[in-house]
Amino acid sequence: MKANLMNNKNLFAIKIASTVLMTCAIGLEIWNIYAVINQLEIPSNIKPIFWIERVAVAAHLIEAIIAAFNAGSKDKVWYKYSIYTFFVGTIGLMELFEKENK
Repeated sequence: MKANLMNNKNLFAIKIASTVLMTCAIGLEIWNIYAVINQLEIPSNIKPIFWIERVAVAAHLIEAIIAAFNAGSKDKVWYKYSIYTFFVGTIGLMELFEKENK
């Protein structure tokens, strides 16, 4: 039996967690830019966290671009759905393409 993620009860929790983590990643990057501009020292033990958040932001940005190009053909407003997909990630793309398969 094939499991369908769209029927998962934890989908809402994943969306909330992803939105919170992406917001934190943006805040962390703003703090990093502020520290660089003002020549503040960033602790070296959190520098790997910056790379993790940059990869996550880049991945979500790519997903948002894909959603923006495909949202128009699915009767969605492209900029709203791309922002939504940026924050929720792959789940937003799955929802966009799931409607196509139904």
